[in-house]
Amino acid sequence: MAKITALRVAAAALLLFAAACGGTESPPAPATTPPSATTEPPPDPAAVGANELGLIPILMYHQLSPAPAGDYDQTPEKFRAELDRLLRENYRPITVSRYVSGAIDLPAGTHPVVLTFDDSTISQLAFTAEGTPTPDSAIGILEDFHAKHPEFGSTATFFVNNEPFANDPRALPWLATHGYEIGAHTATHANLGRLDSTGVQRELVENLRAITAAVPNSPIRTMALPLGISPADRGLASAGNWDGTPYSFDAVMLVGAEPAPSPFGTLDATAIPRIRSGRAPVPFDSSYWLDHLTEHPEQRYTCDGNPGRISFPRNLSGELTARWSPQSAPY
Repeated sequence: MAKITALRVAAAALLLFAAACGGTESPPAPATTPPSATTEPPPDPAAVGANELGLIPILMYHQLSPAPAGDYDQTPEKFRAELDRLLRENYRPITVSRYVSGAIDLPAGTHPVVLTFDDSTISQLAFTAEGTPTPDSAIGILEDFHAKHPEFGSTATFFVNNEPFANDPRALPWLATHGYEIGAHTATHANLGRLDSTGVQRELVENLRAITAAVPNSPIRTMALPLGISPADRGLASAGNWDGTPYSFDAVMLVGAEPAPSPFGTLDATAIPRIRSGRAPVPFDSSYWLDHLTEHPEQRYTCDGNPGRISFPRNLSGELTARWSPQSAPY
């Protein structure tokens, strides 16, 4: 992974000018039960170039619009084109909570990708008069894409504020029922760097209360920092307590600007990078990194098809963290 280090340094520099809109129960661990006798065993890891210590793109979206007003927005056509590319290059979507927990159960030879949406706008989810998602909303496009390409899956993580999706009471239950993850994004899309400790915790607790009131049985395990800005006490983005209500997140998402590390390697779950996808090409955006991972496939996370095993080239053994050693399978 030495080649990526310099790129990460350059990418980090871009965070200086990045400015965009931007649970407590852990998800299940990867299955450890071996395949049954009637299940065809996964192929040899070396045969598919498995590398489960590789990089994973976590793509960050905001609004979809025929005429994008902001640099972080894009047209429905561009979003569809990016989904086409991801499918063509053998990516498969998972949620943030699945990523951070290491519960990546995908076919051998495929690559995980995480689709994330900030700000809970009606361009992401709105409903027709018949009660179905509008065709050009993000959800409408994802559902249509899945219907045409069932192997791609239809899941993503939506980081929502209070009164999400124009305060439509159908929205959050619809997401939860259809396999999408809901994450926190503060009650008012606050700049957490400008709030004291009490203000930070109040923003997150009020956000959690609003979400859980709408979907009581959906634990909120992840959050995205509005504007990508951490509070002065960074720990409060991950855990805290206000007005008698505690909160704890398994993952805290940044804004920009590089792929995320494997959950089995060196991962700081309090500061997980995402890749911008917007209206115009910029350095270190989704096109840049997808191109990079295509040109350097040895750096990309490639699944071995066995969720109870962590496969990777033997020369990467030093990158595996100790807690995952019992499942390691270098080749």
